[in-house]
Formats: sequence, structure tokens, C-alpha cells
Amino acid sequence: MIPIRNTAEIAKMRAAGKALIEVFETVEPLVKPGITTLEINAEIEKKIISLGATAPCKGYCGYPAAACISVDDVVVHGIPSLKVLTEGEIVSIDIVLKLNGYHADATRTYAVGRISPEKQRLIDVTKRCFYNGVEKIRAGARLGDLQHAIQMTAELAGYGVVRAMTGHGIGREMHEDPSIENYGRAGTGPILREGMCLAVEPMITMGDWNVEISRLDGWTCRTTDGLPAAHYENTVLVTANGAEILTE
Repeated sequence: MIPIRNTAEIAKMRAAGKALIEVFETVEPLVKPGITTLEINAEIEKKIISLGATAPCKGYCGYPAAACISVDDVVVHGIPSLKVLTEGEIVSIDIVLKLNGYHADATRTYAVGRISPEKQRLIDVTKRCFYNGVEKIRAGARLGDLQHAIQMTAELAGYGVVRAMTGHGIGREMHEDPSIENYGRAGTGPILREGMCLAVEPMITMGDWNVEISRLDGWTCRTTDGLPAAHYENTVLVTANGAEILTE
């Protein structure tokens, strides 16, 4: 069952989203050649705590960090480490925070210094996938409408759409119903209702959409062909007239 939030809950979701925006404002200037992903994670956790929030990713099913930081061919769930960011890489930073019992979730993919035009286009199209999908959100629409829009945007640009990972509902829990695939048929799936909260997160690859999970850490998800991936995510509220993006 997909939860529908009342007015008081929506106010708390908005507050959590606003706090997460502040975290990303702290993160963006940090992304430059020479910094480690572990250092970025430490600053993220420090900022979350300063806002009176918590980082629910830390300890979730054994995950060891406050954020997921994924470089180049890592699609999602990159574990922060002593890995030093270098010129020309792209890095996706996925952050969840919990404030007053409610969650907000967002991801941005950043350029590390100067990047190739091909990588920049991947970032731009991934962001466009998100917006084209979110344009389909309104009370009475079908979940498949936004999934189909994401898929078409990516594939018409020549990119792959990751199947193994999905978006999700969000609220009191980090992951709630529904599971939101980034591919599908328009006019199918659950009907969206006013008050639903969704974490919409296109994960788009420069090459093939197949991925593999690291056997060493059980988390790191990479493209099987070694080509880069980008990720763009926001927490979104379904309204009668469209979507309200809570983390932007």
C-alpha cells in the first residue's frame, strides 16, 4: 500500500527536504580534484547532525557511511573511502536524512574539474530524464506514465536505463511503496494520489544497462561494461495539479 500523507506529515516532509537542500549546498564546493570521498562523507555527516537530523544510510543493512558516493562507472552505493577524486571524473552523491521522523532523499552527479563533453551530456540527459518523468506526475496519473517518460528520454539519447535499481516511496521510512522503475509503459501501474511522496531517481548509463554488485563489499554497483553512469534524484510530493519537488 502506498502511504498518503496528511497536512502535518507533508509539512514535516517539506522541512526534511529543505534541510537536505542545505546539505547539498555544503557538498557542491567540496567536489574538486584532490579530495577523498571519505572526506566528503565526513562533511556531509557533520552538516546533517548540525541541522538536528540523522543520516539513516549509516548502519542501514550494515552500510558504513552517511552517504553513497559513486565515481564514474559506479552507478550507486559507492562506499566512501580513501579514493581521491581526479580531474575528468564524475561523481554521484546520494544523501538521505531523517528529520522529526520523516525522510528526504536526493542525488546529484557532479563534474570533477573539467570533464569530457560526452560525460557532461550524460549528466545533462540524466537530469532531463528526471524532469520529463516528473512532468507526468499529478493526482490521477499512472506510475507507468513517469517511468515511460524517463525511459524514452534516455533511450532516444542513446543511453541505457538501469533495471536492477529503482526509486521508491518515502516518508516515515527511507524505502516505502511503490517501487519506481525507470522504464515502463504509459497508462500502467498504480494510480497516483494527492499526498503520495516519491523518490524519483533515474540511473542512466553511457553504454549497456547491465550492472554488477561487488562481491567484496556487497554494495558497490558498477556497469558491467565499465562505462560511466549518472544519477539524479529528488523527493517529490504528488499534488492535484502536478509535482512539488521537496529537495530542490
